[in-house]
Amino acid sequence: MPQQDPMNYSPRALRAKELFESGYNCCQATLIAFEDLTGLDRATSAKVASSFGGGIGRLREVCGTFTGLCMALGMIAGYEDPKDSTGKAEQYKKIQALAQRFKEDNGGSIICRELLGLQEQKSDPTPAARTSEYYRKRPCGELCAYATQILEDALAQSK
Repeated sequence: MPQQDPMNYSPRALRAKELFESGYNCCQATLIAFEDLTGLDRATSAKVASSFGGGIGRLREVCGTFTGLCMALGMIAGYEDPKDSTGKAEQYKKIQALAQRFKEDNGGSIICRELLGLQEQKSDPTPAARTSEYYRKRPCGELCAYATQILEDALAQSK
């Protein structure tokens, strides 16, 4: 579970959690929370991030909240020129620093199944029903808020 104090979450971070709790997947909720900075409208953000929930298509690989964070950072401060090796290195440096912070605060992992305490990769593509029990037993909403907050913090520090 994230080490960030929920009482210190920004309105944007709380919005990401609310978006998840309204039915968006974890990646969508995190990316959509930055729609004012990415320039993407909600529908585009939702479509772009739709395949990455549940650790990429419910495979339980890289956490969707971290993937959404990466997408948002790319849209906000990414490079465009494929020959911009300096821009690429800077972007990767930022992502690696965010991954390190995410890991430090979440049991050493950015992997969905590890964050959920699951033993195996999922093969069933059917998403779980969004019930009160679902939200009670999963850290995903909190992780949406957390990932959003650490990106927001990093963006503020880079100004």
